[in-house]
Amino acid sequence: MENVLRPLIVIGAAVVITLAIGWLVDRLLRRTDARHTETPLWGLLRRCRLPLQCVLLIALLRGSYEKAEVFEDHTAGIGRALSLVLIGACAWLVVRIAAAVVESSYAHYASRSHDPARLRRVRTQVSLIMRVVTAVVAVVAVAAMLLTFPAMRTVGTSMLASAGVLGIVAGIAAQSTLSNLFAGFQIAFGDMVRLGDTVVVDGEWGTIDEITLTFLTVRTWDERRITMPVSYFTSQPFENWSRGGAQMTGTVFFHLDHMAPVAKMREKLHDILRECPAWDGRDWGLAVTDTTPTTIQVRALATAKDADDIWTVRVTIREQLVGWLADHHPYALPRVMTAFATPSPNGATDHSAPDGTAPRTGRG
Repeated sequence: MENVLRPLIVIGAAVVITLAIGWLVDRLLRRTDARHTETPLWGLLRRCRLPLQCVLLIALLRGSYEKAEVFEDHTAGIGRALSLVLIGACAWLVVRIAAAVVESSYAHYASRSHDPARLRRVRTQVSLIMRVVTAVVAVVAVAAMLLTFPAMRTVGTSMLASAGVLGIVAGIAAQSTLSNLFAGFQIAFGDMVRLGDTVVVDGEWGTIDEITLTFLTVRTWDERRITMPVSYFTSQPFENWSRGGAQMTGTVFFHLDHMAPVAKMREKLHDILRECPAWDGRDWGLAVTDTTPTTIQVRALATAKDADDIWTVRVTIREQLVGWLADHHPYALPRVMTAFATPSPNGATDHSAPDGTAPRTGRG
């Protein structure tokens, strides 16, 4: 009976103590969170309850499992296994605490700042900092686990002697990875591109959806995801439509006949914009920007508060102006010169019409 009760008492006591401490800590954090509503830190720290209980339970078992007097022939193996699990649980707890602190700092900053561009910059930096912290904690935890094995300590000592040569070889082999890693830091703290920015990369228009230390994801307007190495953004030119503010000016070009009623088009453009919710009212205009022997180029411009709205404004202008011209001024749309080609008696091609008149024009 003693052989059964002893392990039950040891394990049961560890579980009860763990649950009691976890409940007390959670209750304390809940009261503190209700008392200090100006910061979400205490509420975020409540997410650490599960890893905290894991650390407490494993630590208690690690210190008292010998008193349970079970599997006495495997005491060393059980102790090492509990040590490995304890190191992993501690790493989990540290990552959760760091995430709570970082998210709380960002939330506090976001509540005080009203600049969307600055918020995107801080959010990008916070995201990358959290990834770095997680990577560092994971590396340290793995190293600590390996050092629990005596054989690994001997290997580590011998490897230190050749660390210089191995470092050079590893640096050459991981040159691309290291360049992306440093490019990630440059993007995070150089404010080149941020989460939520609207960019044009390789002719693709999209929004920055994710930034890591090695790659960056662009979500296009048709919901595709383009994954690119972050080193691309430090070595290649790209368009950032959100840089310096989200407001934008959009243009729409029309190729029309020389008889096009430009003044009436200008009035119609203003009417279209007044009925378009996406237009922010800052500026608009219509002007003839170029001419050719057969057409004129008319440019309409308008403004909007961001890239999504400027797209809506441009397609609205294009659709409604072309429809208005087709309904009320069809002569203004471009025409293509056409004629019947008939062979002449001398074998040359005659481009005149069958009745001998000049070539006619037709809508094309």
